[in-house]
Amino acid sequence: MTTYPTPPFPEQPQPVPGSQRKMQPEPDCGELSYVGNGRLKGKVALITGGDSGIGRAVAIAFAREGADIALAYLEEEKDARETARWIEEAGRQCLLLPGDLAYRAVCLETVATTVKQFGKIDILVNNAAFQMTRQSLNDIPDEEWLRTFDVNITAMFRLCQAAVPSMPRGGSIINTTSVNSDDPTPTLLAYATSKGAIANFSAGLAQLLGPQGIRVNSVAPGPIWTPLIVSTMPAEAVTSFGEKTPLGRPGQPVEVAPIFVLLASDEASYISGSRYAVTGGKPVL
Repeated sequence: MTTYPTPPFPEQPQPVPGSQRKMQPEPDCGELSYVGNGRLKGKVALITGGDSGIGRAVAIAFAREGADIALAYLEEEKDARETARWIEEAGRQCLLLPGDLAYRAVCLETVATTVKQFGKIDILVNNAAFQMTRQSLNDIPDEEWLRTFDVNITAMFRLCQAAVPSMPRGGSIINTTSVNSDDPTPTLLAYATSKGAIANFSAGLAQLLGPQGIRVNSVAPGPIWTPLIVSTMPAEAVTSFGEKTPLGRPGQPVEVAPIFVLLASDEASYISGSRYAVTGGKPVL
């Protein structure tokens, strides 16, 4: 409970999508701590939202476990290149894929470029997300509602549909949902609703792809200290972020990465259709 920072945090508003380099304190993505054991040796992983936060932590962990990485991200070029540096220091290849996954053509090109570079996709991590805080139903613009679903769930459908033909038996799809899929925050209505859709999509897709030998699971983080928080939440929510969890603090991205490693690995060969909570003690039903 004392290893990682606790609130209160300084006010630090940023424009969407936010930059990890400018956060105080900067999130811990395992840059100096994660130790790999070759659990993903020879595998190829496509990770969306991979430039920072949970995506960066997963990318670093996967690389240190032996995987080559295709890193899809929106626009934070400096954050993405920093993530790529850690991947390459681990001795693995990193393919950078900037683009807005709200568009079908970008989703298809992301998958096609990954397959062209590496010949296959063993692991697909759908982690990219968009959210905004709104105080009332009437405050949510129609275009914001649509963008939330385009990025959070429609892109996931498109990426899975495009990637599955290039995934061998034993492949793994891991989708990032949220504690909001079980206990929706009213001021994050669009986001929470999309995260509930991800949980259902993952559970159904696991049953659909099981005969092809492809596993599908989802991870439900609680409050994790990432650029999404400082760029989309009001200042008072940022300063107290995570204090209401049983552990009294937000989680760090490095604390989420190990469950992704397990679900991506062959050790999880009989784990499919499940949702895993990383919430600091708040139950997910």
